[in-house]
Amino acid sequence: MTYDERLQNVSILGAAGKMGSGILLLTVVEMMDLSLKPENKGKPFALNAIDISQEALAGLKDYLGPQVLKIAEKKMVWLRKAYDDRPDLIENSEIIDQYVRDTLSIVRRVTRVEAAYDSHLIFEAVNENKDLKIKLFSQIDQNNPYKPWFFTNTSSVPIHLLDKGANLGGRVLGFHFYNPPAVQKLAELIVTDSTLPEAKAFALDYAKNLKKVVVPSNDFAGFIGNGHFMRDALYGIHEAERLSAEMPFCEALYMVNKVTQDYLVRPMGIFQLIDYVGIDVTQFIMKVMNPFLPDEDLHSDLLDKMMEMGVRGGQFADGSQKNGFLQYEKGKPVGIFDPEKKEYVTLVTISGKCDEKLGPVPSSAINWKTAVKLRNKDEKLAAFFHDLKNSDTLGAKLAVSYGRKSNEIGCKLVTSGVAFSEEDVNTVLLTGFFHAYGPINTFFE
Repeated sequence: MTYDERLQNVSILGAAGKMGSGILLLTVVEMMDLSLKPENKGKPFALNAIDISQEALAGLKDYLGPQVLKIAEKKMVWLRKAYDDRPDLIENSEIIDQYVRDTLSIVRRVTRVEAAYDSHLIFEAVNENKDLKIKLFSQIDQNNPYKPWFFTNTSSVPIHLLDKGANLGGRVLGFHFYNPPAVQKLAELIVTDSTLPEAKAFALDYAKNLKKVVVPSNDFAGFIGNGHFMRDALYGIHEAERLSAEMPFCEALYMVNKVTQDYLVRPMGIFQLIDYVGIDVTQFIMKVMNPFLPDEDLHSDLLDKMMEMGVRGGQFADGSQKNGFLQYEKGKPVGIFDPEKKEYVTLVTISGKCDEKLGPVPSSAINWKTAVKLRNKDEKLAAFFHDLKNSDTLGAKLAVSYGRKSNEIGCKLVTSGVAFSEEDVNTVLLTGFFHAYGPINTFFE
């Protein structure tokens, strides 16, 4: 079966979720573009958007329409050639509108998994539940005569367990998009010893057409991205808990969050990142990974406590940030959660005192937005981190220790066989997490 034929009938499980809807957008545009090739004119292309929520599925059209329109406007020259057999389409606006209509017509919104029984390719973006994934894969495979390939978006479950559990014979691989899929350039590709070579080749072609940066990972729970993030987050949590022996917890949390953002030159602090991913999601992924890590305890009592109090983080349907460890207004942190009082403390009441405890930042400091745009970024960062290492302030000490721990985590991903190289680890953090520098570096030696 050719690349084009494989994409004539596709299903996406969990299509109405944040990850699923992004995968849906990317895939339906790829399918639409293939359908416009001269050799494919007249051939049917169908994408089954499968989700348990009828209400969420109904909202997909409102999401897809404007997104496809933006994509169409950026490739007008190509669209004119693709629709040159349509003399009735004269104005650019007419061609664009037709492309949007044709693209949306490929999507079939359904709540029944049976729709996947005729698909050649299944994308899966349900939650990180191994048993649920196996159940869905098994049901589809037992009723689908075409021996479909399964591309799972899991960020933590080992692929070989899914392969064995659903008896797929190597017809499954990990294709982990980063959030949001339509924007993020990174995709982690995870194959096993049993993965069909032709499935891997297809995945690479698909990623190339989507203009994704592909980083391979070995089949270990958490892979590279969560392999680093979960350990990095746990270290940040432990640092806040350690500091809380000397100060109120909300102040300790503020300080660790500030250090990880401002001192380590990251796009957001570690607790803000946990909120963005979701406290519930972070806790769940740690639970998935922990049984496969006999020498570690990837567990946080603090995350459990936050969940018990109903503080989950994550995003609303419109993409705005929910409150978590931090309280947000218009996307910006304005408060810190106090687990003892079960309420938020406003930043303005504690920031001055905490900043004084952290001490002044070296004059060579550089913020993340500036750093990522600089041609001599590494030189500027090296100078700043050199000054941090020679500073005796609490903030500098916390930052240097944190930077060294991040480096240690990254190196362990390579030595333990999760990542193939240091470059792969750095690429994931640079591209998938938008860091200004990779965790494996010489800055904190």
